[in-house]
Amino acid sequence: MSSLQHVQGRFGQRTILLTTAAVPLTGWAVHAVTLHRQLAATRKDPLTGLLRRDAYTARASRLLARHGDDVAVVMVDADHFKAVNDTMGHSAGDAVLAAFGARLTAWAGPRVAVGRLGGDEFAVALELPATRLEQRLAQLVRMLHTPVVLEDGRTVDVAASVGAATPRTVGSRDLTVLQRAADAALYDGKHSGRAAVASPAHTTVPSINGRRAGRPGTAVWGRAA
Repeated sequence: MSSLQHVQGRFGQRTILLTTAAVPLTGWAVHAVTLHRQLAATRKDPLTGLLRRDAYTARASRLLARHGDDVAVVMVDADHFKAVNDTMGHSAGDAVLAAFGARLTAWAGPRVAVGRLGGDEFAVALELPATRLEQRLAQLVRMLHTPVVLEDGRTVDVAASVGAATPRTVGSRDLTVLQRAADAALYDGKHSGRAAVASPAHTTVPSINGRRAGRPGTAVWGRAA
């Protein structure tokens, strides 16, 4: 065998070995990407693209641990949502939920927790200084009261009830307490067309399956009914 053939043979074997070694590595890389996508899919609601409850709770808790009193927890319920499904069909209802998800994401901005907790119930946890709370909640109410245009050209008049709580307004940094207070405030202002901000009294409102009307005396900001 000539020297050239010998060198080519050595490089050929090495190429085969490297190529063979690369096959399982590539396979594992593809597998890892697939697993990552599957994991991401389990964390996201497929209709709205928002975080599911568990993923939202984990991220919201991290925000509270990092930013403390500057975090606001906002609960949102679509108003008259059953009527949309009943009169315009479930595809219209899905479009409304997807639109609400997009609007909440746009309103909240990056590095926040935005989740669909189930049905037409949403939650947002974000860093929001007290000096901007009133303005930002009023902005959210306006966004959620903007009609949704369906693919077939029909327009759906939509509305949502909004309740908010902050560590400063309720005296607690516990996410469960903040969500319960925000939810109670939301029911105080249900169908009012305004955002309701919880007071310390809302932390003691009893709940049935996590939902119960709040108490009087709640501050409301946003669009008039």
